[in-house]
Amino acid sequence: MKPMYEKPRQGKLPLKVRLAAPRGFCAGVERAIRTVEEALAIHGAPVYVRHEIVHNKHVVERLAAMGAVFVDELSQAPSDRPVIFSAHGAPRAAHAEAAARNLITIDATCPLVLKVHNEARQHAAANRHIYLVGHANHPEVVGAMGQVADDAITLIGSVSDVAALEDRDGPKAYITQTTLSVDDARTIIAALKVKFPDIAGPRKQDICYATTNRQNAVKATAPGVDLFVVIGSRTSSNSLRLVEVANNAGARRAMLIEDAGAFDPDALKGVSVIGLSAGASAPEHLLEGFLKSLAELRTLTIETIETASENIVFNTPLRLAS
Repeated sequence: MKPMYEKPRQGKLPLKVRLAAPRGFCAGVERAIRTVEEALAIHGAPVYVRHEIVHNKHVVERLAAMGAVFVDELSQAPSDRPVIFSAHGAPRAAHAEAAARNLITIDATCPLVLKVHNEARQHAAANRHIYLVGHANHPEVVGAMGQVADDAITLIGSVSDVAALEDRDGPKAYITQTTLSVDDARTIIAALKVKFPDIAGPRKQDICYATTNRQNAVKATAPGVDLFVVIGSRTSSNSLRLVEVANNAGARRAMLIEDAGAFDPDALKGVSVIGLSAGASAPEHLLEGFLKSLAELRTLTIETIETASENIVFNTPLRLAS
């Protein structure tokens, strides 16, 4: 295959780039970003957003330049402007606070995260104690745990957490964060089923299609790669998981970078094959920018490793779609 970019200056070393596909934006992220854009078009600026709409500073900065104001607490939002709940979801207490203040609220929670919220409430209504497999303090986990009473749910982050659990009377169920490592989640769930053979689970796994697809693509791309680079934020759970997957799938080493400016060219020493992917909240233009920076250093030959095709689209909230 010919290099993707303009013929380089003489003397550049060759570099084979293996692009994982699918990568980058998922349907939930696209929906959340579109929700903010539509809210600004309908209501004008400013529009307030509780927490980062998605975990990517480039996305947040672009929306902020358009008039979105990102706040940590609803108390920071005035009562006369719309407030958007981020893609990660919010605890019921946050929705109750917004209702008590009569705020105009727009819920951009990913539909697949809402599925987990619904499961939690259904299990609680059936008096099942819930075990949530996820990462402590992640916004999605905070939102999911906040769907039920504190004593109705227990967070599980590892197999050792399962081993430390004491048995309890009554029925039990598990749910999971949507952006976990598929392999890690499978191991933890298996341990839960051994400890609690009658534990109930979702009819369909909670880990979202995009997380699964991106991890599978990295697994197919990483073997034999000298360096695997994931474009994404360090606050992005799914991006961090891609780095772990690359390391476990055969890459000699893997790293996470925010954008091309965060990449040290010295990392290319001894590298002839590089793998590349992007987290679900990372815009494709960041990956393109990284490829262009590589093309200034090496002669690129690019191969795409595609393991799935995605055509899922989520509608924006009804308040905006009407």
